[in-house]
Amino acid sequence: MKNFILSLAGLYSLLAGSSATCQITKADYTRAESFYRKNISKKIFHLEVQPHWLTDGSGFWYQTNTREGEQYYKVSIPGYQRTLAFDHQKLAQALAGVAGKTITAQSLSIKDLEWKSATQIIFQVESKWYQADLQTYQIASIPATSKNSKEENRITSPDGNWVTFTKDHNMYLQSTKGGEPIALTKDGYDNYAYGEYLSWDDILVGECQARPVHLTASWSPDSKKIMTQVLDVRNARKMHLLDWSVDSLYRPRVLSYYRGSPGDTNIVHMIPVVFDVATRKMVKVAVPPLPYFIWNSLRWSQKGDYLYGLYHHRGYKQMDVIKVDPATGKVTLMWAEINETFVEGMDFRLLEEKGFALLTSERTGWNQLYKLDWTTGKLSALTKGAFVVKQIVEVDEKQKLIYFTAAGKEKGANPYFDFLYQISFDGNNLKLLTPEIAHHEVVLSPEKNFFVDNYSSATQPTVSVLRDLHTGNLLSRIDSADIKDLLATGWYFPEVFEAVARDGKTPIYGAMWKPTHFNKKTQYPIIDYSYTGPQTNVFPNSFKKAVFTWNQPLAEMGFIVMSVDGLGSAGRSKAFHNWSYRKLGYGLADHVLAIQQLGQRYKWVDTSRVGIFGHSAGGYDAAHALMQFPECYKVAVSQSADHDHRMEKDWWPEMYMGWPVDSAYHQQSNVTMAPRLKGKLLLIHGGIDENVNPSATFKLSEALIKANKNFDLLIIPSAHHGYPEAYSRYVDHKRWNFFIHHLLHQEPKDDINE
Repeated sequence: MKNFILSLAGLYSLLAGSSATCQITKADYTRAESFYRKNISKKIFHLEVQPHWLTDGSGFWYQTNTREGEQYYKVSIPGYQRTLAFDHQKLAQALAGVAGKTITAQSLSIKDLEWKSATQIIFQVESKWYQADLQTYQIASIPATSKNSKEENRITSPDGNWVTFTKDHNMYLQSTKGGEPIALTKDGYDNYAYGEYLSWDDILVGECQARPVHLTASWSPDSKKIMTQVLDVRNARKMHLLDWSVDSLYRPRVLSYYRGSPGDTNIVHMIPVVFDVATRKMVKVAVPPLPYFIWNSLRWSQKGDYLYGLYHHRGYKQMDVIKVDPATGKVTLMWAEINETFVEGMDFRLLEEKGFALLTSERTGWNQLYKLDWTTGKLSALTKGAFVVKQIVEVDEKQKLIYFTAAGKEKGANPYFDFLYQISFDGNNLKLLTPEIAHHEVVLSPEKNFFVDNYSSATQPTVSVLRDLHTGNLLSRIDSADIKDLLATGWYFPEVFEAVARDGKTPIYGAMWKPTHFNKKTQYPIIDYSYTGPQTNVFPNSFKKAVFTWNQPLAEMGFIVMSVDGLGSAGRSKAFHNWSYRKLGYGLADHVLAIQQLGQRYKWVDTSRVGIFGHSAGGYDAAHALMQFPECYKVAVSQSADHDHRMEKDWWPEMYMGWPVDSAYHQQSNVTMAPRLKGKLLLIHGGIDENVNPSATFKLSEALIKANKNFDLLIIPSAHHGYPEAYSRYVDHKRWNFFIHHLLHQEPKDDINE
């Protein structure tokens, strides 16, 4: 009987062990940190080729990490031979002599390399400029002023006869031959300024500091007119922060910045205007004042007889292609893209000499390429089908060819893989130029004869090739990623998976990262790394995205880490995208289904222990998961989150949650839903985050306290929206430890817990 009891105890221990993981040790943290980007980069060589084309058309150079250190290569055209761009040892020795410090071929790190001739280069090292002769390896310093002599706050006309500038918020004109400045305006002041724009990162220190002045103006090609704008901040309100980061100060600084919230009318506006040089008269362009977050995109025609560009209506349901008469300000509507949900963007190119424009439109439900007759306004389709045109890469007017990237067209390819295509101006002769079933990142030569193609996937290291642009024919295999050292660590590619979305039919795609000590006989908690922001997607379509991620370090602590794109994310059909409109709070519904399907598919996925983390919009997801989907998610780490979209910067929620602001904002707010919180929540925010103001996290904290909900809060006083290296390790460990404690039910063993 005693032996029988012992046998049962042993069996129970064995069964229990199948869902347990090894005890966390300090070595686990060291191993996890070894998968930080800065560390893993040292184990990957020849990752990709980013070409810098030589001005004489003789080829290109590129820089890459090799086993011998950073090296610079040159690829010749024709011939397609790759050679070292120069003797690294000789250049390092020569540079060391001039710089007065030890520099080796392995530590040679130069920036902004530029070929002045076949044997002369200039480059920058530690903010100093040098010129080198590659025959003699003689090096000379170059004064910084000779490299960049652009005059601040003054823009010269194309004919060289005039300069325009601003002074005391008014617009001035002055002859380059001398004479007194001519005031084009006299009524400008700090809150109604001519020729100025507001930068996103204009942070004002103190309570009364004036904002910086940035000049913006564009001369017509004939030098007869100036297009600029009035910056109107008369009614604009600011957001505020308290900055505790200055060690020598013992009271906080007040930081402020102009940033409206969704639905606000008291925001910064821009009014496009045109000045006539001869008459000195100003004409306002006949469009409503532009909210500062919808930029003025007007540009001059080649002859300067009109302006053209895109006009995005507030609320983002309409984008117009417009033509402007600079003499009267009259606007002609050439084309309007209108949608009941949102018009996210449009790729647009005007080919004046050909008499038409190229643009992308989702009018059929798929983003496709169109031709707009610039005289009649007639729109005709160049591409058709159930795929997505991503970008107009280049237009060859001489050969009458358009080069564009698209995804979802090739049979058997993941819908997030981009391919390069060529098509004629008449919409005929569509040709695939990148045949490999992978994600292609391309860079075309200025002469439009060749292109470098870096292709890869989450499970295939990058291959870099040179191709003929007209045929797509492979000319040379330039380089390929060497990941032997990475594989030697035990790392392996993430596992790509497919699941079914909440509509019961649409395939969605994701990937899982496993620990290097993965054992399929063990059950692991699964953590969802989420970002359901509809402007992007998280699927790792390239090798870089698969390897440079927060997911692998977290997985090393004993988790499966997942990322998936559900209905509502970007990159697929308009119908797919529309699932997120006014429903950002439901973006995780497909994540829940994916986790359930993975649990059914793999015994080593424990769906009773599910965590989630994310940053920014992903931080909103993480906290929201414990309120909207607590039956699935048990533990969440929310970083720098926009917990209530009414407190966000105005453009993002107005596009995806709708404008004007309505009850949907209230119903999907984490603050409003705080009483529904179940599970363990850690909130993290930077104290001086001007992108997502920390007030949202404070407001959620207040609501959780009032609802008597337990949670943890970490404020990083000196951090903006991202966490600098001085704080990132601390934040990473806090995140890991929170999941270790609440999903693995173990005590953390790292140095911040000693």
